[in-house]
Amino acid sequence: MKNLVIVESPSKSKTIEKYLGNDYKVVSSMGHIRDLPTTGKYGFGVDIDNNFSPTYEPIKGKKKLISELKKKAKESSKVYLASDPDREGEAIAWHLKDTLKLKDDDYDRVVFNEITKDKVIESFKHPRKIDDNLVKSQEARRILDRIIGFRLSKLMQSKTGGKSAGRVQSVALKLIVDRENEINDFVPEEYYTITAKMKDFEAELYAYNHKDIEIKSRVECDEILSKLSKTLKIESVQKKEKKKSAKFPFTTSTLQQEASNKLNFTGKKTMSIAQKLYEGIDLKDERVGLITYMRTDSVRLSDEFIKNTYKYISSNYGKEYVGNVKVSKKTENVQDAHEAIRPTSIFRTPESVKEYLTNDEYKLYRFIYIRALSSLMSDAKTIATTITLDDNNYQFKATGSILTFDGYLKVYNEYEDTTDKQLPDLENYKTNVVIAQEFIDEQHFTSPKPRYTEAKLIKELEEKGIGRPSTYVKIIDTIKERGYVVVKDKKFYPTEIGITTTEKLQEGFSDLINVSYTAKMEEELDSVAEGNKVWYELLNEFWKTFEPSVKDAFNNMEKVKPEETGEVCPLCGSPMVFRRGKFGTFEACSNYPTCKYIKKQEKKVVEIMDCPLCDGKIIEKKTKKGKVFYGCSNYPKCSFASWDKPIIDKCPSCGGVLTEKKSKIKCLNCDYEK
Repeated sequence: MKNLVIVESPSKSKTIEKYLGNDYKVVSSMGHIRDLPTTGKYGFGVDIDNNFSPTYEPIKGKKKLISELKKKAKESSKVYLASDPDREGEAIAWHLKDTLKLKDDDYDRVVFNEITKDKVIESFKHPRKIDDNLVKSQEARRILDRIIGFRLSKLMQSKTGGKSAGRVQSVALKLIVDRENEINDFVPEEYYTITAKMKDFEAELYAYNHKDIEIKSRVECDEILSKLSKTLKIESVQKKEKKKSAKFPFTTSTLQQEASNKLNFTGKKTMSIAQKLYEGIDLKDERVGLITYMRTDSVRLSDEFIKNTYKYISSNYGKEYVGNVKVSKKTENVQDAHEAIRPTSIFRTPESVKEYLTNDEYKLYRFIYIRALSSLMSDAKTIATTITLDDNNYQFKATGSILTFDGYLKVYNEYEDTTDKQLPDLENYKTNVVIAQEFIDEQHFTSPKPRYTEAKLIKELEEKGIGRPSTYVKIIDTIKERGYVVVKDKKFYPTEIGITTTEKLQEGFSDLINVSYTAKMEEELDSVAEGNKVWYELLNEFWKTFEPSVKDAFNNMEKVKPEETGEVCPLCGSPMVFRRGKFGTFEACSNYPTCKYIKKQEKKVVEIMDCPLCDGKIIEKKTKKGKVFYGCSNYPKCSFASWDKPIIDKCPSCGGVLTEKKSKIKCLNCDYEK
């Protein structure tokens, strides 16, 4: 009888089965196999009066898989539950144990932070049992999110027309709405700057008689300009050696932020690619996970990785480039059983695996690799220079620096943001003055804080303790899918319904939908995971204050009236209004449900070109989820379809159909690409 190993994904199962050999059969659960049903009071799937005792049912489409797993478990001498090494993975392992009716002697729990042969085999030498505290913490989070989501979503649907609300998503939305309100309320203030432009550098006015000044008007600016002589006395030249340290290796949050800023990847794309790199890539002679587990709060690196990386740095760059291990001051809420996100081997360079990766996989792996490598390299050293000049008691300042030792920048320079300027050596200047070619005066206005980008929102969520790194992508996807925000120029703008939903939630639940409460709840859930708090007591405390507030809101919260279109219903004469449905906004009678008139919407057909397969037209279409694709107007007679936009030109290689996406032209029939 073989040993049965159950992992979460088929990709991971292929990799691990190669490592373990013939005595093991590795299969996939395809993620969670069970979830809360939508039965019982309010559809929570839990018994509120019995300490929130949950019931579970197989996820739709998983019954056949569960039967197969039960059969395989009975035929096996031992079952190893090897789901991911986090709370979600621990919960999946528990559901498998419970569903397959495994006794403690029948199973073991194994976890590994990286999918390499040595680490996987080593993990099977040190199995353990399921951590019930982690499971209860995850279960409490799931039930809490179900209660808040179901009750507040129902409330918002009845009062605002909004689609949903949630414990974390509504706080993220509130941050975006609050920022928009700050921008709208902001009153710009005028100010001026004066810059002295010399032959080979510039200096900015900052003080008068060595006291900082602000120029608030055109009159003040002109008055100062009239007193300047263009002959500036060199008052001081200060030079100071400074060190610049490398950044920590990536956590989930910092990977998502930096991949957004430097690689232009969305959080969703980043985590999808990272998942593939973690689960295993087929190289020339082996299938191996290229990076460690990508859901982590920790910046810790293993002793083995540090030792090997020091060797690599010393042999490739020199001993002077070997740095120190960085220790984070942040310890709270850190899953330190994990490591930071790093390459599984420092000797597996990006260039050595490039041919086995897609372009995007290579970009992300290279970024992770260089970040981890540079974190163990020595500091960069610069000579920082500050020049102070005086013109009739007005002081000007110029700052810059010279890199004297590149240190970690040897490998990380392309990802580093720097605005350092090199200044001339004025210490040995022949005269004690410099001559300004001109003075440049500029009018400015103060600006409000900018709207959130995805990277900035993730950073804000992390800093404020809202949600967990593994949930950020889902949070952002949800508020976009619900139509609460739109993205323009990579910035989040709240929609009208997003603003209305936030205002109504603050009207009735400002004590719940806020940053401090959400962060506090994360701490409470951590206490459950650590065994310091009973999970159902946490839920009972919450329910006693939450449910009365919801009932009060259902009874007393004023319903937002739909906006009138300016037309009247042709059937009953009542005003027509805009309503929101599953597929967007539509116009309907305000006298619903007495009158059920809905104005037919004319579908705008966007023609792209003649169909290359028939006499139809290629038109722009949308999936049920709103994703744009291109298909033939003669469907289903003609099956032409493409995610990328077809163009009129034919492929120069095979004469097939060409498509265009992000300035890249590809052929649907052959490998031609331009």
